Amino acid sequence: MSLQQEIIAKLGVKPEINVEEEIRKRVDFLKQYMLESNTSGLLIAISGGIDSAVATGLCKRATDELTRESGKEYMTLGVFQPHGDQSDIADSYATAEAFQLKYKAETNIEDAVTEMTLEVEQAYKNMGMPRHLSRGGKGNIKARTRMVVQYALAFDLNLLVVGTDHASEAITGFFTKWGDGAVDITPLSSLNKRQVRQLAASLGVPKSVLDKAPSAGLWEGQTDEGELGIRYEDNSDYLEGKTIDPAVAQKLEQKYRITAHKRQPIPGI
Repeated sequence: MSLQQEIIAKLGVKPEINVEEEIRKRVDFLKQYMLESNTSGLLIAISGGIDSAVATGLCKRATDELTRESGKEYMTLGVFQPHGDQSDIADSYATAEAFQLKYKAETNIEDAVTEMTLEVEQAYKNMGMPRHLSRGGKGNIKARTRMVVQYALAFDLNLLVVGTDHASEAITGFFTKWGDGAVDITPLSSLNKRQVRQLAASLGVPKSVLDKAPSAGLWEGQTDEGELGIRYEDNSDYLEGKTIDPAVAQKLEQKYRITAHKRQPIPGI
């Protein structure tokens, strides 16, 4: 078995999908997990991007169906988490409107991130190593702060925190460890980016979200493809078992190797 085949098998990506079957399977997965965990619904952070929009659509279907079937209300809580002024915050609200979310909350993380950044820089100073926190380091604080807020809300409301990571992110380790990677359940994990887009079109994700460049929103002007140096088309082709430029395949495989720690349980002895 080639390394490409091993990666595909590990991440569970299919070479092609039946969109409606995949939606049905993932909605049922969310419903079953809510019942097994005795929780009251799902919390999804709506970034304004396509991944969170698809997850929102799946969550809303799952909680609506459970509400009808059980006679007990299950909620989908959509959380908007800008850092200061977010230029595309309208897309987050458009997603919530498209899926008719009853429960929404906006939590601006800017002040909390600023305070934590200052504390880290003070620690450097105390160590005799005065320096500013790196852009990447601050980006990780943003991702982890968002999760602290999500879990605080989820704890009191008895909700599961839903993640938006998928196979095209997993292969490159393109998520923050204990940030957006720290969730209760991931309904998109065996889909690549192209397949997420296929679900988005079927679910009714707003066009403004469908058309935008993917971004983690960790700093101004950041885009996924720009940061990774790999197009999602090539990433998706690779995960579907297709032959791609050997240099790009090698780059994907190298990222997979060096980010293995992000996908594995905490080691111990």
